[in-house]
Amino acid sequence: MGIIAVRIDERLIHGQVANLWTTKLQASRIMVVDNDIIKNDIQKTALKLAKPAGVNLSILGTKKSSANILAGKYESQRVFLVVKKPETLVQMIEEGVKFDTINVGNMSQKDTTQHLTQSINVTDEDYDAFHKILDAGVKITAQMVPNDDAKDFAGILKDYKK
Repeated sequence: MGIIAVRIDERLIHGQVANLWTTKLQASRIMVVDNDIIKNDIQKTALKLAKPAGVNLSILGTKKSSANILAGKYESQRVFLVVKKPETLVQMIEEGVKFDTINVGNMSQKDTTQHLTQSINVTDEDYDAFHKILDAGVKITAQMVPNDDAKDFAGILKDYKK
């Protein structure tokens, strides 16, 4: 099976991901991909504590996760891949990983972001990364929780003023 879902959510593992999404997807593993967190023992410990019981967890950088995926290491599992930023997925795509659909969950508001939806705020860098993902033929949806309707993110992205 391998990767069954990909989500951008800067909170990574929290109530919605740990309970709602993981349960809905029947994920056997959550894979957090982030080049900064792999160097931070406190953040890694927090993610380990936040994961649901009975679900495996991988915390990897982009190169290692891409290599593992391309080598077929997770083919017998149901992997839910979670990243903080779209740039991480661009790196993985450039390393040869293929994605069909990416779901955008929460990207919080900061001084450098533009508000697109109730829970999605993007920077110029995010905007560029989303277009690279779309140009790679990947569908992007916006959906906070499984019971919400998935919205076409390309349409939402058109409201961004660069």
